[in-house]
Amino acid sequence: MSPVSGLNFESRIAGLPPKLASLWGFRSGERGTHTSRTIMLDELSQLLDAVPGEASRRDYAQAVTEGNCLGKRTAATRKLSLQRLTELYGLDARLLLFRVFKGLWGRHEASRPLLALLLALARDPLLRATARAVVATPFGHELGRQAMKDALSGIVEGRLNDATLDKVVRNASSSWTQSGHLQGRGRKIRQRVAATPAAVAYALLTGFALGRRGRLLFETPWAEVLDAPPGELVEVAVDARRLGLIDLKQSGRMIDVSFPAMLTGRERELIRGVYRQAV
Repeated sequence: MSPVSGLNFESRIAGLPPKLASLWGFRSGERGTHTSRTIMLDELSQLLDAVPGEASRRDYAQAVTEGNCLGKRTAATRKLSLQRLTELYGLDARLLLFRVFKGLWGRHEASRPLLALLLALARDPLLRATARAVVATPFGHELGRQAMKDALSGIVEGRLNDATLDKVVRNASSSWTQSGHLQGRGRKIRQRVAATPAAVAYALLTGFALGRRGRLLFETPWAEVLDAPPGELVEVAVDARRLGLIDLKQSGRMIDVSFPAMLTGRERELIRGVYRQAV
């Protein structure tokens, strides 16, 4: 596995111009959805089943608030669930990370838990803060909840009291259980997830949007949470190429990865650093 010391999400996101980070769908700041919810994998599945194919942000909102696709009892709980899902996933095809996520979600069912985690990590600073504690836990060992709480304390710097921190730890532990990294109800035991071609392709795309290239794409925090060393991820990326998800060329130790099936021409220009006034 790649070194946990490199698991630094915030420095990657902080290096992006704010407008560009917003266009891709990254979120940063002092607050996060995990003060009150998990990654909500079941609710996300219900929503995307109710709104398949291309859809607008308004379509998702109507499905939740008017169609009650999540089966909530009151209008208030429907509205709150929509707000939390929007915080976690964007629910807007204008956001690169959500648009690509939605396409992969529809075609790669086995990858859905990892895809949801990878996108939620791009959008929830509190969930990102817990990643180091999870990834550092050896496979088969119990997660040290205090390590997760300590990692969160370093991020929130006193803005959350102990009761709220404990709630974030519980919610984050549930999220990492939904993604497959942990198992169990009371005691959370670390499991190794299987890095699928779709999940690897999405992790590489996320790193690409943040400016990484070549072999460095296989060493980003998003790649690291897939529980495989860079060499194994390269092998899975070859499978992703066979599936038409990415383009990958190798020559010795040199690797070039591109995303012709995922990115629009405008997005490719922006990633290369050609910033237009409209962005």
